Amino acid sequence: MAGDMDKQGIVDEIGLRRVSAIIRTNDADLARKAMQAAVQGGFRMVEFTLTTPKALDLIEEFARDRDLLVGAGTVLSSQDARQAVSAGARFLVSPVTDEEMIEAADELGVASIPGTFTPTEMVIAERLGADLVKIFPAPADLVRFVTQIRGPLPHLKLFPTAGIDSDNFIPVLQAGAYGAGFVSSLFVPSDLAKRDFDAIEARAVAIHNRLHGASQ
Repeated sequence: MAGDMDKQGIVDEIGLRRVSAIIRTNDADLARKAMQAAVQGGFRMVEFTLTTPKALDLIEEFARDRDLLVGAGTVLSSQDARQAVSAGARFLVSPVTDEEMIEAADELGVASIPGTFTPTEMVIAERLGADLVKIFPAPADLVRFVTQIRGPLPHLKLFPTAGIDSDNFIPVLQAGAYGAGFVSSLFVPSDLAKRDFDAIEARAVAIHNRLHGASQ
């Protein structure tokens, strides 16, 4: 299903799924099993950062699941973008705003989510063609930050990742964020070190229970 979407369909689907699981490790097998636990716990939008070993292989593997929307993170060039999309990525995330990456995503028919922090950077990214804008790094008060940005710029599709946790993600979404990404608050480093995949799955279940409860 995800592989058949055009770019607007991908953007719409991100808005429906709301939350993504983002893994960054130095161990491909650990990344695979940790992400499998997140999927078993309810995540249907997943992202593998390209700094993770064999990230392209992992993207290809998870993209075979037609129910998953799979993306690539730490995309820093048009070459990164093309390799990730060839592997099956349907959205591309970067910690920075890179015009070539945004243009490549548009050409390839996938969503781009470049990193921005200030309102000026966000508007520049949007004018370059970004579909969503990632908030990076995290401000001290993420909910207030999203509220303040959305005041004069309500059309921006904000997608914070850094600073998102199970306590603040609902208020962040209610403040107007288009979606939110879980990194170390889902894949807790101590759980990864112990390979405690049950803990990751349980945390994913709890996140989705809160998400569904808030939407009712």
